[in-house]
Amino acid sequence: MKGRPELRNVPRFLFGQSMGGAIALKVHLKEPQAWDGLILVAPMCKISEDVKPPKLVLNALILMSTLFPKAKLFPKKDMSELFFRDPSKRKLSDYDVICYDDQTRLKTAVELLNATRDIEMQVDKVSLPLLILHGAADRVTDPNVSKFLYEQAISEDKTLKLYPGGYHCILEGDTDENIFTVINDIVAWLDARSTPK
Repeated sequence: MKGRPELRNVPRFLFGQSMGGAIALKVHLKEPQAWDGLILVAPMCKISEDVKPPKLVLNALILMSTLFPKAKLFPKKDMSELFFRDPSKRKLSDYDVICYDDQTRLKTAVELLNATRDIEMQVDKVSLPLLILHGAADRVTDPNVSKFLYEQAISEDKTLKLYPGGYHCILEGDTDENIFTVINDIVAWLDARSTPK
């Protein structure tokens, strides 16, 4: 960008969905001034208490992950019914070549828990203009986690949109009409914040 003056003043936004939302939050927390806004879709930024393993089990998992990091102890489960509200899009999900379709490795699970714990402890440092989008019927990442992020973030410019009946994949697994509603909300939010510096 140094050699292209026309790009120097273009606003830069972070975007993340689910686990990508956790990554986007970690990037923002590491470099809070490097971005102009943050858009999160069903972000994984905290593990709900009702699905968090008990402390004894968690400690055992952490220990086992150091001994057997590549072990796949978690049963493989078809979660497409929780991700995709539209049955026709659910059928197409079988052909998604970039979707990880195997059991979660133990070390990966522990690192996801660590990342969410780290974000949860720093959520009051989230300061960018913030747009959070979440399906209200999401059973993969709890919409209450998005409410928690919205309430705790210190951003002066923050918006939370919950979509009634929406599942986890509101950008690809819902009806076309609902997907376009979400996309239009993102575009409108970006348009309002995208004037060059």
